[in-house]
Amino acid sequence: MAITATAAVLRAKGGPLSVEDTVVEDPRPDEVRVRLVGSGVCHTDLGVVATAVPEQLPIILGHEGSGVVESIGGDVTGLAPGDHVVLSYAYCGECDNCRCGVQMHCRSFMGLNFGGARADGSTAYRAGGDEVHGHFFGQSSWSQYVVTSPRNVVKVDPSLPLEILGPLGCGIQTGAGAVLNTLDPRAGSSLAVFATGSVGLSAVMAAKVAGCGPVIAVDPDPRRRALALELGATHALDPSGEGVVEEINDITKGGADYSVDCLGLPSVVRRALECLASPGVCASVGFQGVDNDISFNQGHLLFGRTLVGVIEGDADPHAFIPRLLDLFQAGRLPFDRLIQTFPIVKINDAVEAAQQGQVVKAVVTFGD
Repeated sequence: MAITATAAVLRAKGGPLSVEDTVVEDPRPDEVRVRLVGSGVCHTDLGVVATAVPEQLPIILGHEGSGVVESIGGDVTGLAPGDHVVLSYAYCGECDNCRCGVQMHCRSFMGLNFGGARADGSTAYRAGGDEVHGHFFGQSSWSQYVVTSPRNVVKVDPSLPLEILGPLGCGIQTGAGAVLNTLDPRAGSSLAVFATGSVGLSAVMAAKVAGCGPVIAVDPDPRRRALALELGATHALDPSGEGVVEEINDITKGGADYSVDCLGLPSVVRRALECLASPGVCASVGFQGVDNDISFNQGHLLFGRTLVGVIEGDADPHAFIPRLLDLFQAGRLPFDRLIQTFPIVKINDAVEAAQQGQVVKAVVTFGD
């Protein structure tokens, strides 16, 4: 039967979000319904809040969910009510890229993750008698209950702190995956991380896991720089001046072997490229919109530098999230230090705290 849930609904560009009772359908035969315990607030969500157009609204956002399987469709195998799960991005499972194991490049990625509906255009969510756009990244985890695909669902150990695990599905996976999957640096190599929010700090922690050194964190916020040093950075630089590339060159004695851009701003991408040794690789995970022109010196690339874009940490969530949790349980990836929780009724406070940089990673919680 359909179930009533508390959800944060965006009804107007720029917000605020409206916390409402919504109706969530039963899962279809190939779907799963999950009761959410926690959900991260990601800058991708904030980007939609700031730029939503009328045809997208109303919509339930959220795409870093963690919770408990409440019910499953008749065709679903491998999952059962009561399973603890983390939700990640949506993919079709059928296209050539999905079949080749690079589902983060699914041919239907944009529609399935940003379309505001299932692949057939329907939605499982209603409020006030009207349909509400949902299925954001296949989930819309700012709802107490979500209907999703088993492909989005990763089972986790029920002894783990479920309330804070949601960001593994996007932000933490993205930063850690950029290092451990995309760059795969050799031990002892140097690595610079530009911007140390939750993605950047996850990259810093992953660089320590990989045995990199020196690990250089670049951020204008002294609090973030201090935290980066606690989590594995060997150096922390303020980019406010013009000499950060020279500072990195001095620290690394000629340039970093690897860099990670976590903002996507043209000036930051250029610095992340310019600080590289030859050969060197920059992984860009920052996002400033689909149309984001960046100019750089092609000759700098010509002599052995590489710029690569990274989506979702180049990760298969079903393999990578368990790997991250193993590292967490071993004390080697303490992502819990990034998180501050807010009850769902305070989601606008959580959004403001994230926008103002007052928290590294805000997570909204749903209670029992």
